[in-house]
Amino acid sequence: MRKASISRTTKETDISVDLNLDGSGICNINTGIGFFDHMLTALAVHSGMDLSITVDGDLEVDCHHSIEDAGIVLGQALAKALGDKSGITRYGTAFIPMDEALGFASLDISGRPYLVFDCEFNADSIGDFDTQMAEEFFRAVAFQAGMTLHLRCEYGKNDHHKAEALFKAAAHALKAAVAPLKEGEVLSTKGVL
Repeated sequence: MRKASISRTTKETDISVDLNLDGSGICNINTGIGFFDHMLTALAVHSGMDLSITVDGDLEVDCHHSIEDAGIVLGQALAKALGDKSGITRYGTAFIPMDEALGFASLDISGRPYLVFDCEFNADSIGDFDTQMAEEFFRAVAFQAGMTLHLRCEYGKNDHHKAEALFKAAAHALKAAVAPLKEGEVLSTKGVL
């Protein structure tokens, strides 16, 4: 089973993540940031991975450390669960509509971290979630997991819908990328990732 448990404690956050890539979307999310919990739940359910995330962060400051650090630990868990990355499809791409918004995600679990994030939000926040933290979260995940990740909101008006379309698109792209290939096979001309 492709599983990982990672904990990380700093002066700003105390985070634990349990991840099972071969789950069924069962999740237990508690970050203290309602909209972020909603997005992480969507990520788990739509990717099909079992995910438990607990965050105790310095929300009296703002949500930045909690969200970014959750991305760091989730990315580390993904990297650990994937091991040497052999036997995975490697690439995944998805378009996800959310009412008037359309989100796009394409990723390559290559060991080469990179993020392209193209989404303009109208408001500074969605509930207690600072909209600028969507990009910071995905950057942390991509860099810690060792993936190239492209995210774009093709269009949309409602910030909730735009963010949700991106999280769900990322989930479906991730589900495709971690899908099993032939055991031990590495999808690379180099023979390794």
